[in-house]
Order: sequence, then C-alpha cells, then structure tokens
Amino acid sequence: MQNYENYNKSFIDGEWTMGLSDRSYDIRNPYDHSMIASVPLATAEQLENTFEMASKAQKEWAKSTTEERKEVLERAADYLKENRDEIISVIGRETGGSVLKGNVELHLTLEFLEESIKYAGEVNKVREVPEVNGKLNHIHRLPLGVIASISPFNFPMNLSMRTIAPAIALGNSVVHKPDIQVGLSGGVIIAKAFEHAGLPKGVLNMMLTDIDEIGDGMLDNHHSKLISFTGSTAVGRHIGGIAGKNLKRVALELGGNSPFVVLSDADVDRAVEAAIFGKFIHQGQICMIINRLIVHKDKYEEFVQKFVEKASALPYGDTSDPKTVIGPLANEKQLERALKFVKEAKLAGATVALEGKQVGNVLTPYVFTNVDNASSLAQSELFAPIAPIIKAESDEEAIKLANDTDHGLSSAIFTSDLARGEELALQVDAGMTHINDQTVNDAPNIPFGGTKASGLGRFGNPWVVDEFTVTKWVSVQTKYREFPF
Repeated sequence: MQNYENYNKSFIDGEWTMGLSDRSYDIRNPYDHSMIASVPLATAEQLENTFEMASKAQKEWAKSTTEERKEVLERAADYLKENRDEIISVIGRETGGSVLKGNVELHLTLEFLEESIKYAGEVNKVREVPEVNGKLNHIHRLPLGVIASISPFNFPMNLSMRTIAPAIALGNSVVHKPDIQVGLSGGVIIAKAFEHAGLPKGVLNMMLTDIDEIGDGMLDNHHSKLISFTGSTAVGRHIGGIAGKNLKRVALELGGNSPFVVLSDADVDRAVEAAIFGKFIHQGQICMIINRLIVHKDKYEEFVQKFVEKASALPYGDTSDPKTVIGPLANEKQLERALKFVKEAKLAGATVALEGKQVGNVLTPYVFTNVDNASSLAQSELFAPIAPIIKAESDEEAIKLANDTDHGLSSAIFTSDLARGEELALQVDAGMTHINDQTVNDAPNIPFGGTKASGLGRFGNPWVVDEFTVTKWVSVQTKYREFPF
C-alpha cells in the first residue's frame, strides 16, 4: 500500500522535487476538513525550467518504438490496478466523492490508458500517395511536441489521464498541472504510476502549484505546442485568447448546461431513474451533469412527483460510507455559490418542490419547478445538487428550450420512438446526445467534446490522434522535372 500523503512534491525531470515557493497549500477533505497533505508550491521559475526539460526529453521520446510506448502504458495501468483500493480512498477523501464515484473515476482512468495502448503505433507512420510525374509523396504522422495539461477538481484522475496517456502514447512529453486541491489524485498518483512504469525522465512532469504562483506560465511558454484544459468557460476563453495570439493548438472541454428532455411519449419511471443519477452523481459537480430537466406538459406532474420522491430519499453525509450518494461540495466557495443560486431562484418566483438543507459542506437536493428557461437558475452551470424542472408545451418546444443556451456539451432525450429520438437528437446543438439515457457518459473510443461555449477539439480514439500529432508531407522527385524558366 502506498502512503500518497508523503508525496507532497512536484515530479520534475524524473525526480520528486520540493516546491521552492515560500507558500504552501493544505489539501483537506471537503467533508470534515481533515488534513490530507501540505504541499510546498512550485514556482514560476521551476515551471519554466520544467518546460525546457520536457522539450529535450520529448525529442528522445519521439524516437521510441511502438513497443516501448505500449509497455510503459501497460505497466502504468498495472500500477493503478495493484493499488486500486488505496487510490479509490484518496479520490474519495480529496474530491468528496462517493465510493461509487471513486470506482467510476478509476475505471475511466484505466480505460483511457488501455485505449491509448491501441493507437501507440499511429505515430511515425508513413502513408504513401500514388506517384505522379515522377514524384513520390510520403505523408508522415509525427508527435506534436510538448503538451501543457491542466485538469480540474471534480474528476481529477481520469480527466488528467485522457490527456496524459494519449500524449505519451503518441511520442509527446507533458507538463501537467492538476488543480492543487486534488493534487494527489490529479497528479501525484499518475506520476507515481508512470515512474513505476519506467517512463524516461522528463516525458511526464507534474507541477503542484497554483495560478497565484505561476500566472499564465502554463499557457504562454514557447515550448508548449498544445494546451489541454478542462474547466470553466471563462478560463477557457482566456486560454483561447493566449493560444490564438501565440498560434498554439488547444483542446478545451469547458462548461455545460446539459438539457434532459422528456417527450410526450416517454416512460416516466425510466426517465426519473436516469434523471436522478444524471443530476445527483458527485453532487452535480460534473461538466456533463443534467443542468435542466425539460418535461412535456403531459408528463410534467407525474415526473415532478416521482423525481421529488426519489431525490428526497438519497442518502447524504460522509462519502466513506458506501451507501452515501450526496457528499460535500468541493469547497466553501462552491457551497456559497450554490446557496446563492437557491436564494436567487426563490426571489425570481420559482416554486420549491423540494427544500434542501446545508449540513456542514453537504447540500442536500433542491428541486425547483415553474422555472423560466431564461432565468439565471436555468442559464447558469449550477455544479450543485440543484434541479430546475421546466415545462414544455410541446415536443418541438422542448427541443427549442434545450437549444436555448450558450453551451452545448451533453444532452439527453427520453422517448418511446427511437427513430424519432435520433432524428431529434440531430436537432440538439450539442456535441453529444443520449437517447433514453442520462447526460453523464464518457468512453475512450468516442468523440468527446462540445459545441458553442462548451469547448474546442475532441478527445477519444481516433479523434485525439489528430489533435496530438502533426502531419507532414515529404515528396521525393525520382525523375528530372522540367521547369518553365
């Protein structure tokens, strides 16, 4: 068993390195505020030096064979499997997630690793275009270079690995900064896995630091060729501006406002079961979470009654108890933000169908009905166990309401007519639409990403291969070419 609390250092050029700032950050359990680890922060100068090392390491790693890359990824996966129970415990304690959430997160992390093994051979491939007039055309797929990776607090391990694993598989190096409040599950454990796997030094570097310390150092360093970021739309816009100025690629998975649409022919019992899971898993702190429930008027009363009944019975409290569903919000700031949404919704005239309560950092489910789709409650990414239910006069209006948002990440439609459901799915302006399911779905072999203000680029095999590599045309003139002058 590993004692990850002892690893409060950054992982730089293959060495566990103490942060040199005079500031430190205390990682605490959001449920009981108990200390998990105290982390001396890495400095901007350390970060700049790390990018230099990552650039040098990448040039050598780009020469690695497919088998070498596969073996490293396989050994990293083995490490995570061998330390499964301790890792799930750390995820729960750091993120405030339930035992179910910890298992899901580690499962997805392993899926991203194992899928990356499958396409490790895609880099350094050469495709030949038929010869024309004595010119051979060779199309090479090459590693992109150094990837800057920034991951969030909610699902830190798998949302880090979905960048790190493909980057390494495709011959790139990585400078990774997890959200400091989940630095162990978002950074330390992953670095330990690749250290165990024998990854050459400098290929993966993990920085335990914060924005106050490094500013835009992860974004504007000239060595990074792509910025991979999962987080808020506001920060994504800032990153996009810097990347555009410096002509860097980005992979941005940003905020969501996912609609869950219940059509006039839907099975209400099935829809409620899906909606409860898709709204309240990890206290609603997921970019793909159901943010708005849009229900046809013919199903509205039945849906509200059954949804409220189930939501009111969800167990809450300490997530170390396997029965707990609703745990703490990530921090006091998130709790204050959620309570502000509740207060504003009441003032705006929404009906409280289920009154939640605050128990420490835990907020039990709130359900609001008679919600206006134009209201702040409906148009904000809530990131909390707050469920707004909106009545639609028709199926057509339900789809219109679903699209009436600046965001377009995930979505869901419940219907008994699967063919019509797929037809309507194509009318929803979102990167993903799930028929007769909830909105929180991910897999390593699908094109994961959003439209509008929900991001740019796609994760998943094979789409991420294009994101993390560069294609190069090399021509060979085999016959003398006549020139006109």
